[in-house]
Amino acid sequence: AEAAAVPPPLSPSQFLRRQQVLQLYRKLLRAVRQVPAEADRRYLKDWAREEFRRNKDATEEDAIRMMITQGNMQLQELQRMLKLAKS
Repeated sequence: AEAAAVPPPLSPSQFLRRQQVLQLYRKLLRAVRQVPAEADRRYLKDWAREEFRRNKDATEEDAIRMMITQGNMQLQELQRMLKLAKS
């Protein structure tokens, strides 16, 4: 049997970036769970999963930083809409 390729260890900055990405993903899913309509919840969950999956092989630092920033802005927007819906 052929041995699976072991990925090279992450540099400290890559490790931190990965932590940021995972944290953003968890926060997004947590926010999505608060969406009242089930259809919207399912749509947003699929959208988030697909976005992260599509970009999982990104290596360009600036691009990753930009995606994290955009993701955080989308998360804040979702949280703002949830807050408005509750008030």
